[in-house]
Amino acid sequence: MDPLKTAEYARALYTAHGDRAEAEAAQKMRECEAAGNAQEAKNWQAVRSTIRQIRGPNQG
Repeated sequence: MDPLKTAEYARALYTAHGDRAEAEAAQKMRECEAAGNAQEAKNWQAVRSTIRQIRGPNQG
C-alpha cells in the first residue's frame, strides 16, 4: 500500500474509533498474520504506525 493510501486509512480509522483505532489496526494485523496474508498484515502494521503518529507522543 502506498504511503498516501496508508495515511487515508489511518485517518479514517482514527476518526471512526478515536483512541481505539490503534488497537483495531493491531487486531486486523494479527488476523491477517493468522490467515497467512503477510502483505496485508504489513499494510495494517503501517496503518497502526501512522495512527500512532497521528495520536502524538505520550498518548498510550
